[in-house]
Amino acid sequence: MTAMEQMGKRAKEAAAVLAVAGRKKNDALLAIAQALLSHSEEILKENQKDLENGKNAGLTPSLLDRLALSQERIAAMAEGVRQVAAMPDPIGTVLSGGVRPNGLEITKVRVPLGVIGIIFEARPNVTSDAAALCLKAGNAVILRGGKEAIYSNLAIAGVMREAVAQAGLPRDSVQLVEDTSRQSSVELMELTEYLDVLIPRGGAGLIKTVVEKSKVPVIETGVGNCHVYIDSDADLEMAASVVYNAKTSRPSVCNAIETILVHEAVAERFLPLVKKKLDEKKVELHGDEKTRGILGGCVIPAAEEDWVKEYLDYKLAVRVVPSMEEALRHIARYSSGHSECIITENYQKAREFTSRVDAAAVYVNASTRFTDGGEFGLGAEIGISTQKLHARGPMGLNELTSMKFIVLGSGQIR
Repeated sequence: MTAMEQMGKRAKEAAAVLAVAGRKKNDALLAIAQALLSHSEEILKENQKDLENGKNAGLTPSLLDRLALSQERIAAMAEGVRQVAAMPDPIGTVLSGGVRPNGLEITKVRVPLGVIGIIFEARPNVTSDAAALCLKAGNAVILRGGKEAIYSNLAIAGVMREAVAQAGLPRDSVQLVEDTSRQSSVELMELTEYLDVLIPRGGAGLIKTVVEKSKVPVIETGVGNCHVYIDSDADLEMAASVVYNAKTSRPSVCNAIETILVHEAVAERFLPLVKKKLDEKKVELHGDEKTRGILGGCVIPAAEEDWVKEYLDYKLAVRVVPSMEEALRHIARYSSGHSECIITENYQKAREFTSRVDAAAVYVNASTRFTDGGEFGLGAEIGISTQKLHARGPMGLNELTSMKFIVLGSGQIR
């Protein structure tokens, strides 16, 4: 038995305990939250090692931002765990039920998925977020982070495992793969005997690899090629504010926008207005010929790859379109199905946009940065699902469960 198989076996054993753990799960979560705060200095010390290695490896500022922890971010991680503890336990919830003509009483109830594997990149906060959600939903979790965050992840996972054990639940409810080589990812993707589902969190390359190569069922998350369409009936001041927030408040996350589509009727007024705001953050613009005709040579000519690229940086693609119909065609072709937005004062156009755009979240006159479990009132999330089966959008506790039918009889035979 390989080391990965041994982890899977231990996780499956832990999952059997978690499935019926009841209130002990909350005890473990509150213990985790306190332990994160108590061990924050230790975690930050290990995080500094990752940051130094990242700088030496030439990671971009946006990736270093994803990697960096602080007292405030650790406090936010702990608060996120507490929020999960405070949420209703989905396990055992009766979804539907009734009595059949033959007297059988049939109810459909929520149950844990079992063992969840998560492959993620340079986001150490994912370690606590994912573990908390999985644990609350009665699942054991095997975490496989990237090499960029290995020291941070080891420290966080170690703290969580001790806290879980002190609360009386199996230490192996939470496990971290210490081997960050490609081989460990391959082994995890092939762990069909033990893993019930695999969730990738990271860039387009990681997600594509896992979706194509995993033998374990995958919930696809994260890639955010998000658009804002500025309609001819838009409030342009509002549009500039939304674009500025959606691009610059935190460009390294998946709900940040990567492209704006501007109706030609307002392009000459809007583009200089929004450029002035984006210049405050030195956002690099990649535009089509019409955009360059309005803003000049400061705009880099857009290539085909600019319409599909998830920049995760202070870069933005810009295209002037002749109609909303063309904007819809552009979104249909290039969207990753994450979050899309229209800025308009026209009610009918807003309704048409929301009905025709195929994405997990569709906005009217608001920043795409709100696509988040907490902002949607769902609590912490394990990621944003861009698929359509079982889970879509922010994945909270309910999305980490399955269901089973309980059938009560009195000797009925068929």
